[in-house]
Amino acid sequence: MGIKNILKVFVITNFGFFFLSCSSSNEKIHLIGEAQGTYYSIIYFDDSERNLKFQIDSILDAFDQSVSIYKPQSIVSKVNRNEDVLLNNWFLNNFYEAIRIAKLTDGAMDITIGPLANAWGFGTFDQPEIIDSVLIDSVKQLVNFRAVSIQDRRLIKQDPRIQLNFNAIAQGNSVDVVGDYFISLGIDNFLIDIGGELLGKGEKPNGEKWIVGIEKPSESSDDERVLQQTFALQNNALATSGNYRKYYEIDGVRYAHSLDPKTGFPVEHSLLSVSVLTKTCTEADAFATAFMVMGIEKSLRYIEQHAEIQAYFIYFDKEYGIQTQMSDGFMKALELE
Repeated sequence: MGIKNILKVFVITNFGFFFLSCSSSNEKIHLIGEAQGTYYSIIYFDDSERNLKFQIDSILDAFDQSVSIYKPQSIVSKVNRNEDVLLNNWFLNNFYEAIRIAKLTDGAMDITIGPLANAWGFGTFDQPEIIDSVLIDSVKQLVNFRAVSIQDRRLIKQDPRIQLNFNAIAQGNSVDVVGDYFISLGIDNFLIDIGGELLGKGEKPNGEKWIVGIEKPSESSDDERVLQQTFALQNNALATSGNYRKYYEIDGVRYAHSLDPKTGFPVEHSLLSVSVLTKTCTEADAFATAFMVMGIEKSLRYIEQHAEIQAYFIYFDKEYGIQTQMSDGFMKALELE
């Protein structure tokens, strides 16, 4: 199905994706709400026609209270303040998956990036007045995923100044949490979108696949959103990381939110966004962040050895402008107009 045949368009308000629906059924339920400082939009088909908004809101609120750095009384906030707190399963799942992916990507995605993100103003979104390289070099020493561990459901830090930041993985994980909840209820056909992180399972009653689209990078954070490409999403997750909307400027210099844990500074390559396709949204979210740090060539070399992960890259070429490149396996999911 091409984009010209779409009857209804749901526009995602964060950078990343639009998702597109063209079916109607008495069994279709569409839930819209807010979570994690962003929106959610969920479509599912249920023979029992159950409206699960209250349950979804409750799950996402409890999830936030585990891993959101913006909730002062969340478990991760207490951990960052070095309070004695017992870790729940949501925290543990995010932690262990983040450490696994950090090892696979040589630290390109590192959840101990908290002090560095705060120094750059991306942890609290308070723009710093100046960029102090001495400060950056100092807090960079606290970024080391190997310096944290779990013992008896408590976090152990080698340095008490270490702070965790789950922003690169938690939103994707929350999508999987909601997906697991649906499956536990016998709901097998759904499209979950939380802040631009997507999970599509099954299909529509008429056999059509879920169609989603990646946003074309813009020059400004206020520019109108335009689709770059549409895709079919079936029993897969899709997440995007990009620098073209999350940034600030000081003295004419644009600082993007993708920080390289090794240098302590924002990445400087030509990659504008990367969209990762894989089985879980947790992985898609985390690898999208890692690939933004690694760049196109290094990411493609990684994908060659890990066929379960595919990616679509949008980058800027000085001569030809905005260009795209994708891994070989990503083409199979491409929905052409």
